[in-house]
Amino acid sequence: MALVKEVSRDPEILGGTPVFAGTRVPVKTLFDHLMGGDRLDEFLEDFPTVTEAQALAVLKAAELSVEAAA
Repeated sequence: MALVKEVSRDPEILGGTPVFAGTRVPVKTLFDHLMGGDRLDEFLEDFPTVTEAQALAVLKAAELSVEAAA
């Protein structure tokens, strides 16, 4: 699954860290919140510039990546 729409990398934005497209929110922040016990809706409340569709697409891509590696 290509994440071209949902994730962007630009050396001028957070030194090229992958962020949700159109935001300055690092993708890693989503995983940090979920691993810390937050629910997806809590993450979305904390980072309103990230859409639910973006977050779900990133999670789906991670799922597919894990399945492909297994």
